[in-house]
Amino acid sequence: MKIRNRNSEKGFALALALMMLLVMSIMGATLMSIVSNDHKSNGLKDTSQQTFYAAETGIKEAKRWMLAQSNLTLGNAPNVKFCEPGLFPSLGSAKAINNYVERKNLDELINTSNKKELDRLKDYSYEYFITYTPAADGSTTTPKTKTASGVSGGDISESSSYKSGTSEATYFTIYSCGCDASKNQCQTGNIVTALESYVSKVN
Repeated sequence: MKIRNRNSEKGFALALALMMLLVMSIMGATLMSIVSNDHKSNGLKDTSQQTFYAAETGIKEAKRWMLAQSNLTLGNAPNVKFCEPGLFPSLGSAKAINNYVERKNLDELINTSNKKELDRLKDYSYEYFITYTPAADGSTTTPKTKTASGVSGGDISESSSYKSGTSEATYFTIYSCGCDASKNQCQTGNIVTALESYVSKVN
């Protein structure tokens, strides 16, 4: 008659339990890492989308500003904080029209009674400047003009299709950037989305 050594069986069970605990710990850590990366990725996607909307807001505000000006003339290099000319491959030596640069937080434009949304809007800003549409070498010192048929008034358009009459239109480019920080805090390291829009204005 054989007598089993129960002490050796106890040792095996302990080793098996420790192995299972180790495997489960690794699986848990992997799962937490995947969830964390997904959350971070979704957060970055949302932030990028918001900076895109901020840059679009800058383009709309630039068009509104242009319409209100009686005279648009060549200025100096734009005094920008985060919408650097280097963000735009087609742009060489930038000369801002009327030396004008606008920089605002989104909460300065959008009114809401929701405090949480207001605090969120404070964390996004835009900055824009306008130049003559660049030449092939990227320079913005010489205006591009074209006789536009069907002209009426001094509207801002992305083409030269107007209502009635004939006149000369000058082409401009709006450079607008959205940032995931307030206008005074945006710097290197923040997410910045750069957009440009070509427009024409009847002289």
